[in-house]
Amino acid sequence: MKTNDINDQEWDVEKGLPRGVAAGLGDDGHGGSSSSGSPNAQNNNCCDSTDDDGVHGKQRLDGGGNSKSTGGGGGGGRARGAVCVAVKVIVAAAAFTVTCAFVWYTMGLPFLLQVVAVAIIAFVASGGYKLVYLVYRTAPRDLRALCRFYYFLYTAKKLGKKNWTVADVFKHKVVKNTPHKVLFVFEDKEWTALQVEEYSNKVANAMLEKGFKKGDVVGLLMENRPEFVATWLGMSKVGIVSALINYNQRLVSLVHSIKVANCMGLIYGSELTTDIEDIKNDLDKDIKLFRWSSTPPPTNDGTYLNHILDKSSPSAPNPPEKPGYNDKLLYIYTSGTTGYPKAAIITNVRYIFIAGAYAYQVGLKYSDRFYTPLPLYHTAAGIMCIGQSLLYGCTTVIRKKFSASGYFQDISKYNCTAGQYIGEMCRYILATPPKADDTNHKLRIIFGNGLKPQIWKEFVSRFNVPRVAEFYGSTEGNANIANTDNTFGAIGFVSRLIPSIYPISIIRVNPETCEPIRNAEGLCTRCNPGEPGVIVGKIISTNPSRQFLGYVNNEESEKKVVRDVFDKGDAAFLSGDLLVADEWGYLYFKDRTGDTFRWKGENVSTAEVEGVVSNIAGYRDCVVYGVEVPNSEGRAGMAAIVDKDNTLDVSTLSTGLQKALPSYARPLFIRKLNEVEMTGTYKLKKIDLQRDGYDIGRIKDQLYYCNNKGIYQELTSETYSDILSGKIRL
Repeated sequence: MKTNDINDQEWDVEKGLPRGVAAGLGDDGHGGSSSSGSPNAQNNNCCDSTDDDGVHGKQRLDGGGNSKSTGGGGGGGRARGAVCVAVKVIVAAAAFTVTCAFVWYTMGLPFLLQVVAVAIIAFVASGGYKLVYLVYRTAPRDLRALCRFYYFLYTAKKLGKKNWTVADVFKHKVVKNTPHKVLFVFEDKEWTALQVEEYSNKVANAMLEKGFKKGDVVGLLMENRPEFVATWLGMSKVGIVSALINYNQRLVSLVHSIKVANCMGLIYGSELTTDIEDIKNDLDKDIKLFRWSSTPPPTNDGTYLNHILDKSSPSAPNPPEKPGYNDKLLYIYTSGTTGYPKAAIITNVRYIFIAGAYAYQVGLKYSDRFYTPLPLYHTAAGIMCIGQSLLYGCTTVIRKKFSASGYFQDISKYNCTAGQYIGEMCRYILATPPKADDTNHKLRIIFGNGLKPQIWKEFVSRFNVPRVAEFYGSTEGNANIANTDNTFGAIGFVSRLIPSIYPISIIRVNPETCEPIRNAEGLCTRCNPGEPGVIVGKIISTNPSRQFLGYVNNEESEKKVVRDVFDKGDAAFLSGDLLVADEWGYLYFKDRTGDTFRWKGENVSTAEVEGVVSNIAGYRDCVVYGVEVPNSEGRAGMAAIVDKDNTLDVSTLSTGLQKALPSYARPLFIRKLNEVEMTGTYKLKKIDLQRDGYDIGRIKDQLYYCNNKGIYQELTSETYSDILSGKIRL
């Protein structure tokens, strides 16, 4: 089956693969649900040349074109494909002819015929024809990806030799070459590259005046807006590390995020003043707090950063110690698999690699106008999208918060050609009434992760999306891949011919514990095509693309490393995600292992939620887990709470959880446990509870669900049926 034929096939929801792709899948569900690619014709052109400093100017990163049709890419794509096939056939035929002529000349015709006959018999008997077809199917893909990656690596090394930071690239390439180009658009206000540079210089000079120096950490708690980017960019110019904190966090979680990063200062938006007042007494006494306002602040209030910036110089700062290519740039938080949010380390070189390598692989262009409604404190928007502006001078339209009805309306209004998504967003957008803006746009590509195959075809068809570039990765990890050739349902690929060109693998693990299954030599074992396992990325400390920088907390970092993987003494990043590969090396997402589930586009740590629920519930034992809800992406949270004497006040629990947790982290279902079954280490058996879910037919305990007002009410047979049918949406 050819790649472009997958779009015409029926999708196997249970296995998470197009029917027939992975022949070895059994009936036990191996294969899992996947994210998305696109049905369109492959773009077979490698990157165009960039300027001599490794950052593309007006040239395109990808030389191929994509039509607006969702059908197959047009005659140009077919012509290029025919040329590629012809070249391969000619090269193979020439090699075969030269070899035969040499044997004939040296050994004679009878010997040649004998050799050919024996070779054909041996080739067929050994299944060698499969290898030939595998080479035919995957070699162009692998070589194209290899060329693009090594070309990007070449450009990145030039930046490394100059010891340039992200701010240096922005100053010397973007601002110098296109100072008046619009870099950011926000609520109809435009920011040019020069304006961003001058604002960031003011921030840098202001922080120097306040006594901050290279290596200090300052938390940044602010809603989406250009000032958010310009603020951390400015602090980076003097070596200050910005901790990008999720502005949805409250109370204990917020205090933890500030303290775990060892923040010496905190810049927060005035709209979050109440949240800061609630935790002020729990913060270190010497932490410096700076409030920033989007509107003119009171003139007599010196606590506002606005007043400090007004007095600062817009000229380039002159720090005592200049930051470099390998220095820390940002802390971006990730829930990990257990515990509170972890601060993942992002250096300048890692930022450049995340944004740049992806741009080269999927063929983003200098001329693209990007649109992102995703939170800028996450890697997806803050690096993969904003990075195109800071490194390459592309225009990015920023929206404060996602709006399903406003997504394509904004893309049409601002003439965007590249839109960012997460899978949950796509479902919300599909639920909006049809309108003219659905197809009246200049969009050529959408990129993101989590687009489910069950809605993929409908999404690209209704909104006339020419191409989808799905990716997989984590903030802290090195096992990052991308769907570069529009293969339906795939989140990326690994080479079946030369695995070393992208050293990630899928290994066998215990799906409940995520512990690797080892062979007699004590080494990990690779999964076969169709067999689910956990994706790991080989750690090579000297290679920026293979480094694992981990978290600020070294103990948490070590938990994500598996050793003695394929050789004694080697190490790899353990992602904790179950994937499955097909026979061509394309990867499909199956599920998450460990204690993290994804809901409303956010990773939720069950250990963190368990702690909050237990405290509000009078320190009762509880366990939190994810359960599937019909017509919803990811898993909704459910909390099972021990309540033998039936004294749990559900109303108090509702009020407490609304205040303590962001909406996406609040359990949508509550189960009162009358009988408790513990493990040998006195832990509730989460697997059994998760298997029960909220099935009112098999559970005797009292069940509650969270209504649209955030209040828990009893789950009855009627409401249970309404949830399953979609009448009640959670």
